[in-house]
Amino acid sequence: MSTGSSTVEAAVRAERTRILSGLLGDLQELADVAVTTMREEIPAYDAMGAAFHADVRDQVVKHYRAKLGVLLEDRTVTFEDISFTRRAAMRRARAGVALADYINAFRVGQQVFWEAVVERAGHTYAGREAALSLATPLMRYCDFASTHAANAYMEFQQYAAAEAVRETRDLLETLLAGCAPTRGREVAAAQAHGLGQDARTPLLVVTAVLAGAAADPEDARHSACAAIARIAGNGTRTLSVVRRSEIVAIPVLGPGTGPEELCDRLQGVVESLAVEGVRLAMGVSTVAAGAAQIPQAYQEARAVLDFVPEEGGVAALPRITPFQYLALKADDTARNLVDPRITSLLSEDRARGGVLTATIRAFAAADLNLRTAAERLQIHPNTAQYRMRRIQERTGRSLRSINDLVELLVAIALHDALPTNAGRERLAAATNESRGISDVRSFHEPR
Repeated sequence: MSTGSSTVEAAVRAERTRILSGLLGDLQELADVAVTTMREEIPAYDAMGAAFHADVRDQVVKHYRAKLGVLLEDRTVTFEDISFTRRAAMRRARAGVALADYINAFRVGQQVFWEAVVERAGHTYAGREAALSLATPLMRYCDFASTHAANAYMEFQQYAAAEAVRETRDLLETLLAGCAPTRGREVAAAQAHGLGQDARTPLLVVTAVLAGAAADPEDARHSACAAIARIAGNGTRTLSVVRRSEIVAIPVLGPGTGPEELCDRLQGVVESLAVEGVRLAMGVSTVAAGAAQIPQAYQEARAVLDFVPEEGGVAALPRITPFQYLALKADDTARNLVDPRITSLLSEDRARGGVLTATIRAFAAADLNLRTAAERLQIHPNTAQYRMRRIQERTGRSLRSINDLVELLVAIALHDALPTNAGRERLAAATNESRGISDVRSFHEPR
């Protein structure tokens, strides 16, 4: 490569940075121009009120900022860059904006941005080349963002159409009362959601509430409800309804679908919504067999919400053992029954990294096989033996005695389940225990 060519490329890169930096500095004014142009070219947008126009401007600013970030970093746009688009698309659908007008607004926003690029490029060779180098990535961004926005818009329209049917809400209330649907329209709605084939169809009951404040709680609930309705797969919609301040869903376990797989899908919904700024606390019941067990399952789902930390997450009963559940529900009396020597050891051990607690769990998980436990802990068997002696000296309990080992495991579970930080440690305890004494995953541990 010649020196002259390198100099030209450097000049183009410099011009590109200058243009993008200038746009970033004028971002607010550029957004005003875009909104004004949208109102001039799209009558439906101009007919809306001030709150709608402010929301549109906010979205334009977010898009321009995301676009400039992608261009300045010279990378491909990702969903995380435009995660705000989905909820905005749903708001447009709820406001009655036609899809054609919504996509046209994207076109106008892109046009205003491109004209600003050309204006700032000037008439120099390096400036023109810099502008041309931005054309393709700008088209990619617009295509990517508008496609995701259109999909979200259509998704909400389908959801709103289903929610508009009164029978859907009536069906949920019928099921929560423990009754099977009998009226023609309710029966049809039940069948459409996979609930009408068999009176003992295995299913879960899910309840979710917003975790923390939301700018538009109603919008956030409906957005979450629409996402939960899609978890069934196989072309079947899950019955999912906004019921006052909560979302209630009744997903059916189809052929070949286990409760943990469904819990994984629900976990994925919560995580994807969190990226969009919607934080949920979700409770999932044990498996119920048909409509008669739905009321009890609903109470289980509501009760288990106590185990979700303040920032949100999923508390799923199918992911834990009865032992773990009892530890999480234990009161102060149960903890007072623990030998103070054991409590003292566990407190000190936690402060020092928890190696003795890990040894107890590993020994139990290895069916009292010292060598296997040592391998899992990645330590020498002699080290494991030494730790066991220390535990016995401090607590008076031998890990080779079944009764003593069970007592130690119960004490560990109770100690880890102390109600601190809105349940965070209780969830961590379930995670640790699932790794130590069973293969059952904790409430919120992803696969």
